[in-house]
Amino acid sequence: MTDPTIRIRKPAVAGTFYADQRAALNAQLDQAWEARVPLPRPAPKALIAPHAGYFYSGAVAASAYALLQGAEHIRRVVLLGPSHHYALDRFAIPESSVWSTPLGLVGLGVRDLAALGERPDVLVSERVHEREHSLEVHVPFLQRVLPQRFELVPVLVGAVPPPQVAGLLAELWGEAETVIVVSSDLSHYLDQAACTQVDGETCRKVLALDPTGWRGDMACGCHAVAGLLSAARARHLRCEQLDARTSAAASGDTSRVVGYGAFAFWASEVAP
Repeated sequence: MTDPTIRIRKPAVAGTFYADQRAALNAQLDQAWEARVPLPRPAPKALIAPHAGYFYSGAVAASAYALLQGAEHIRRVVLLGPSHHYALDRFAIPESSVWSTPLGLVGLGVRDLAALGERPDVLVSERVHEREHSLEVHVPFLQRVLPQRFELVPVLVGAVPPPQVAGLLAELWGEAETVIVVSSDLSHYLDQAACTQVDGETCRKVLALDPTGWRGDMACGCHAVAGLLSAARARHLRCEQLDARTSAAASGDTSRVVGYGAFAFWASEVAP
């Protein structure tokens, strides 16, 4: 009998951003893997990866997630991203305890979420999460690469300054069992030449671990990105750019593109 206390979030964008059937979704993930940038690197502490439809950004996301392939030590994923449907001036966590995708169920870190829910800058709202794609599209990638059960801690990040985001991350940082994923696309709807210039500057800012001066026209997940950079700088992490493309790589349309980037962060003592 189903436990009535378990609240399951059903996927909101399966069938649009990615396939809504298991076999078709696995085929999409296979295609993303084939088109990724293959880099032999150890599993990172943190990633930045895009959240567009898999047709457009799946290969860039795969360039990041391939670094987690078979990482048996990872048991918790802290997933941060922007809210596209509700204006937030704080963080937002869901009321659900399980998230569903066509690949199966993922349990949330309910103890972590309960602790976050005590913070005055955290909104507990299923409504804010129920239609949001920025976190959901990452879950099938995580299900693909992590071979064992893991807990997901999903947090939407509103207009919150970098030190505040870094403070929340400090509560969730953990040890080797925890990986942090920040969800963000880069510039939106510029032509290919302008996008390449703007995103190039944005990528250099990420690599410099510079948490200052971030705007939504640089990256839709700018607040989460800046917060991660603030935390990474304080902890002396090193960053590597894994991939950077635009939607034109998939669509062929260079007149109005969206930029995507993938980045990984390691402790400075971890060999490249």
